[in-house]
Amino acid sequence: MRYHTQMEAAKNSFLTDEMKAVAKKEHLAEDTLMRLVAEGKVIIPCNVRHTCINPNGIGSMLTTKINVNLGTSRDMVDMEMELEKVNQAVDMGAEAIMDLSSFGDTRKFRRLLTEKCPAMIGTVPIYDAVIHYAKPLATITSEEWIDVVRMHAEDGVDFMTIHCGINKENAEKFKRNERLMNIVSRGGSIIFAWMEMTGKENPFYEHYDTVVDICREYDVTLSLGDACRPGSLADATDAAQIEELITLGELTLRAWEKDVQVMIEGPGHMPINQIAANMEIQKTLCHGAPFYVLGPLVTDVAPGYDHITAAIGGAIAATHGASFLCYVTPAEHLRLPDVNDVKEGIIASKIAAHAADIAKGIPNAADWDYEMSTARKNLDWEKMFSLSMDPEKARRYRAEGEPEKQDTCSMCGNFCAVKNMNRVLSGEIVNIYDE
Repeated sequence: MRYHTQMEAAKNSFLTDEMKAVAKKEHLAEDTLMRLVAEGKVIIPCNVRHTCINPNGIGSMLTTKINVNLGTSRDMVDMEMELEKVNQAVDMGAEAIMDLSSFGDTRKFRRLLTEKCPAMIGTVPIYDAVIHYAKPLATITSEEWIDVVRMHAEDGVDFMTIHCGINKENAEKFKRNERLMNIVSRGGSIIFAWMEMTGKENPFYEHYDTVVDICREYDVTLSLGDACRPGSLADATDAAQIEELITLGELTLRAWEKDVQVMIEGPGHMPINQIAANMEIQKTLCHGAPFYVLGPLVTDVAPGYDHITAAIGGAIAATHGASFLCYVTPAEHLRLPDVNDVKEGIIASKIAAHAADIAKGIPNAADWDYEMSTARKNLDWEKMFSLSMDPEKARRYRAEGEPEKQDTCSMCGNFCAVKNMNRVLSGEIVNIYDE
């Protein structure tokens, strides 16, 4: 018997090839993984039409995964550069790519990704509807919004951000509770504007059952979008954010009833001292569904360095329950990222994810660090380079400050503590000054 979704298979105690692959990667017993998928605590986004995918699991008890956003805009329509970003992201170990294209032949690009890219592919149908129909926002019908969801599913997309948590009731509450930054979610602002101009209910909320049925048919994971995520520290953990999270929790249960996999999207901008509590609130309100966070960015004042502010927040969030980090680049809030920005964003996000995996005790996570420390103790530079998250940069930095003695670096030279301790403990004489 063919099961429609990974969740349906797991509920029926059927171990799919994708579950076997994920269990092996995660050093997890297959029956344990299958139970977590059945409970909705782990997802394996894997559209039945994305046949070249390398399956990965997302869940707080698994290694923390990262997502790379990319895509064209009206001001920058270089498709070749976007493909270069894709290839770089895959080579650097990113588990997911989200195509956020808002201009050009988006369907051609999307199909190319699901045909050739082994990473999980995510999209935001709200963006694409505006491009696809090429007409004023207010004239798009409810049916047309849903048709774009179906088109993306047919094209092989593994997960979709659906902004269904902001309904008319929540929108009215949002307007009554004034915010500093209003709605900063691009998709959220679009659907809020559409609702305001047409007076109609959010079609993704009103026709949620239809959206779920589409996702079930192709095994698309629902990434329930946080239209009201805070865009400044001043708006963190406010009524709008929590109200929407309550709605997303209700919608999670409705999706699970039809065996559709779900993850929940989260903040946003948030002070460090609120992050752990937010993770607990999400786990409670959304029944343990995996949490996908953008950052959180822990300060608002670092444009050009927001990959760092996001990595700080991401490490804390993942330590306390987030399972999927959306990378942030140095170009955040400033422009479309270039290839180098993408690299910097991926590295920062990978550091955050790995630090969290160590903190939460993921099996074998700290082995990598132990190997690096061993290589440092032995002053084995080639081994250090090979173990680095960015071997090219590590090698280049050493070459740019080449030391007189190859068993040291240009910062310490003969003062190298590692070298001197190795020597003195082996019974050698250490002079330092006249060596």
